[in-house]
Amino acid sequence: MLRGMSLAAYACLPAQSRGRRHAEPPAPTRDAFQRDRDRIVHSTAFRRLVYKTQVFLNHEGDLFRTRLTHSLEVAQLGRSIARALRINEDLVEAIALAHDLGHTPFGHAGQDALNDCMAGHGGFEHNLQSLRVVDALEHRYPQYDGLNLSFETREGILKHCSRANAERLEAAEPNGVARRFLDRTQPGLEAQLCNLADAIAYNAHDIDDGVRSGLISVEQLSEVELFERHRREALAEHPQLQGRRVLYETIRRMLSAQVYDVIDATRAALEALTPVDADAVRKAPPVVAFSGTMQAQSEDLKRFLFHNLYRHPQVTQTTDQARDVVRELFEAYLERSAEMPTSFAERDDRHRAVADYIAGMTDRFAVREHERLTGRRGIA
Repeated sequence: MLRGMSLAAYACLPAQSRGRRHAEPPAPTRDAFQRDRDRIVHSTAFRRLVYKTQVFLNHEGDLFRTRLTHSLEVAQLGRSIARALRINEDLVEAIALAHDLGHTPFGHAGQDALNDCMAGHGGFEHNLQSLRVVDALEHRYPQYDGLNLSFETREGILKHCSRANAERLEAAEPNGVARRFLDRTQPGLEAQLCNLADAIAYNAHDIDDGVRSGLISVEQLSEVELFERHRREALAEHPQLQGRRVLYETIRRMLSAQVYDVIDATRAALEALTPVDADAVRKAPPVVAFSGTMQAQSEDLKRFLFHNLYRHPQVTQTTDQARDVVRELFEAYLERSAEMPTSFAERDDRHRAVADYIAGMTDRFAVREHERLTGRRGIA
């Protein structure tokens, strides 16, 4: 929460939370969202993020981002913006730290492979899996499965949801976190902010990691307006800058420009909307956003990274191997369920149990398990 400044009326207030799925007495020293954040940080799924791929696989270098460092960067950006907008920093942090808990090993390649394996069995989507993690798959408390987080944190975690999945969730939890996907309403401002902070963070750190890897260059990035403008400004102000300091200063300025743009654009939207509370925000069109100019520049950067980094032959070669590892693991566990821990092997929903087990793996554990079960090392 804000220190020395009150939250705005349109913020999600912990005292007005819609509560938890399982009622609990309040904590004596923490509000509901602070408690959510602490439960996330102490969860097993959160620790595993340190060995889960962002873009580059865990073994490719010690300095590349992982899902854990990415989540920390999203939380930092989110808190900075939340403070300026007078919305709930603790809720933003909780959502940011939990938003990737359901990601598979090997990043989006692992997700795509697992989704293929689950065709005809409900599919697989990492965002929905993050909700499964905090609702069911963490086993830490004697009274219930999951972390029993507040409605508002769970609402923010469920960033995307197909109508079919929303209908399934709504049937299990009427008027719950999936209802907005059926009503076409919005989440609270804190959840909206985390969505945008996620994009700001990965665009910036993927530039850093891409240049560090040698797969993209500063010269290539000169065609991206958002990058090149800030690089020129950095060199004009500090002509002595060389090497990686040029890159770091450029990225720092890019981040600042995007943060200030979101703050200004969102403040203008809030002034026009004048929401009286958090629910008024939910009934309105999306509020947290870039200006039109910054949105176009951000999309241009995203396209550059897609074509030059994410689809680089060296990256795709590794991700192709990763997909094979996930598919072969899935087949092996489906045929030999006893190879999984008992808590997964004895479940009746066999395909989903295998998907849950694989999704929870770190990169290096998945590689070791694949080698143990197949006798081959799947990733060079």
